[in-house]
Amino acid sequence: MAVKLFVSDLDGTMLPDGNVVSAENIAAVRRATEAGVVVTIATGRMFEAALPVAQALGVDVPIISYNGGLIKSPSGRVYEEHTIDAALAHDIIAFCQERDWYIQTYSGGVLRYVEACDESRFYENSQKLTGEAVGWDGMFAHTAGNCKLLLVTEGRDVTLVRSEAVLAAFGDRVDVTRSADCLIEIVPKGISKASALRSLANKLGIAIEETMAIGDAYNDLPMLKAAGKSVAMGNAFPEVKAVTDYETLSCTENGLAAAIYHYVLGMGADAPVPMKG
Repeated sequence: MAVKLFVSDLDGTMLPDGNVVSAENIAAVRRATEAGVVVTIATGRMFEAALPVAQALGVDVPIISYNGGLIKSPSGRVYEEHTIDAALAHDIIAFCQERDWYIQTYSGGVLRYVEACDESRFYENSQKLTGEAVGWDGMFAHTAGNCKLLLVTEGRDVTLVRSEAVLAAFGDRVDVTRSADCLIEIVPKGISKASALRSLANKLGIAIEETMAIGDAYNDLPMLKAAGKSVAMGNAFPEVKAVTDYETLSCTENGLAAAIYHYVLGMGADAPVPMKG
């Protein structure tokens, strides 16, 4: 069955870092669009951080941001939005305050954290955006309207421990996933890239069997399992490669472009970015 909706993760899939999309990936997306395929983005990033990428691609289709919490087009149309209950967000922030854990919020499209530190600078540099240091009082003042909360840690071992602690305390009311070894994503219960993919396909009148998703990280797993067909990046975590239908080149090798040419458009060795092997 032909692919009518192609959904791509950003970091580690379309982007090696920052917001700069390669000319190869842009050309492949536009080639697919010209062939009648709807190409869009599904990311853990805030909408404002994903927007420059969509603009570079030249597409005005709904973007899935905040790991499924918000579906919104570059032109500003909101298709769907899910936020964490304000009282619950307050409790999660307090939970982190008690343990002196770094946490950040996103209400109103503004990145907020307690104070500038290694974690905030790491995140800002990776997303090429600037947040606001608001202190704990400022964090508690912006508990409403958050599609997600995010913890940044020192690495995988700390992330696993803190993820389990958050799940034990709040797992009946939120979903917790990892978008990288140092990032813990907290979203409303039942919300994921998969729920957003299904919802968007339905809104566009596209059967789930006619969808394809591509990604590299743990937070992509639900979406990859939900899509009609799935592709793992060459640099994907082993757990991702284990559940996908196909594998492509790495992010730095423009694996996204190779996947579009090979699996969506059916091109072979003569593709602008051919699949190796």
